Amino acid sequence: MAEKARKKLKSELRREAIIQNAVKIFDRRGFANTSLDDIARETGVKREAIYYYFKNRAEILLNIVRPQSQILVEGLRQIIASKDTVSHKFYLAVRHHLESFDRNCLEMTVALRDAHLEDAKAVRREMAKTWKTYEAMWTSLIATGQQRGEFTRIGNPKMVAFGILGMCNWLARWYDPKKSVAIDELVETYFNMVAHGLIVDSARGQASRAAKSRVRRKTRNSTARSVSRSVPGQSGVSSAAASK
Repeated sequence: MAEKARKKLKSELRREAIIQNAVKIFDRRGFANTSLDDIARETGVKREAIYYYFKNRAEILLNIVRPQSQILVEGLRQIIASKDTVSHKFYLAVRHHLESFDRNCLEMTVALRDAHLEDAKAVRREMAKTWKTYEAMWTSLIATGQQRGEFTRIGNPKMVAFGILGMCNWLARWYDPKKSVAIDELVETYFNMVAHGLIVDSARGQASRAAKSRVRRKTRNSTARSVSRSVPGQSGVSSAAASK
């Protein structure tokens, strides 16, 4: 009985070692440039030993991506279910997402960067439902804040949610917990940037008017070009008039 338990533990440790070594190589070389031979060498086993635990590279990647995605979903679900204000829930949601990089930086980097590669179609199919659930929860959080008057109605809730997630997920391209700023500072910076914006109140009206003016000019120019193209011979007449 003890021998059976020992073998089971050894097998579990070997499987975890394969995953952890794959994370390191995927982070260093990318999923597309990593072979099972590379993972086997890093783990100190033969390629055939990998097949005892995983069918292919995609299954290894799935076992890296799935736990991180499930942690994000479950954590956000608890935040949304709490009795906090929507504004505080939003702060906690940003913190929860960004802290995932601090705790599992390599795993999050691989999950966000490599799961969208052409070679990882099987992983995307498997994870599509989980990712859509997470996106829908973020969208619901933004929509609820707008409905209750805690958030400004600056745009479609889904568009706003995707913008925030895109900003947070970009950490996968540059964040290094050993070299970069502390995750607590990032949380405060990102939250304040979204919640309060960059432009101070005294300059906000001027910036808004300038933006609207640019939109009006662009619309007028676009309309003028459309009219010019729709009138037969208009361009020729204009050219002739200009040459006189």
